[in-house]
Amino acid sequence: MNYEFITIEGNIGAGKTTLATMLSKHFDARLVLEEFADNPFLPKFYANQQQYAFPLELFFMAERYKQLQELLLQKSMFHELTITDYLFTKSLLFAKVTLSQDEYKLYQRLFDIIQQNLILPDILVYLHAPVAKLQENIKKRQRDYEQNIPDEYLQNIQDIYLQFLKQTTLPVLFVDASKADFLQNQNHFHIILDALKKDYSAGMHHIQLI
Repeated sequence: MNYEFITIEGNIGAGKTTLATMLSKHFDARLVLEEFADNPFLPKFYANQQQYAFPLELFFMAERYKQLQELLLQKSMFHELTITDYLFTKSLLFAKVTLSQDEYKLYQRLFDIIQQNLILPDILVYLHAPVAKLQENIKKRQRDYEQNIPDEYLQNIQDIYLQFLKQTTLPVLFVDASKADFLQNQNHFHIILDALKKDYSAGMHHIQLI
């Protein structure tokens, strides 16, 4: 495999962390997971989105930047491959959904300043699942503050991701994850492994899990 930096992305509940963890174990890769549990504004945001959206997104962006700067701009002595379960651009995508217009303009200015210091992945694996599947996965993982996420919010996040994917210059493996079960169905995992053995041009390349 020719990749040194792979990012797994997708909506809330799409299976990003599960797949990233499995890939890191398979390849003995360095794993960088989003530390969402450390964000003190997350439970407050789901209870009152309008009041807590800006501090939530600002905290996430700062933590993602710190994490990626520390772990990805330093060459590892032990791993040739790094795998993350988020793309830094995720900060801007979520902010576009959650923030008011004025807040978003300010947020975007901060984002544009700090993103210049980060490197992009060699390939992006995007897990796409319908909202009903996302809600099913969210219920299974039983995080209290996630249990009442509206379908509309998930759909808005989905839509903003799709807009981004149509414009990005990254190679993207667009995975239909509507039936994905990486833990119980090894065939699904091996489809991803086989796909990562190939080289891709910029743009979306569709992968079907059956």
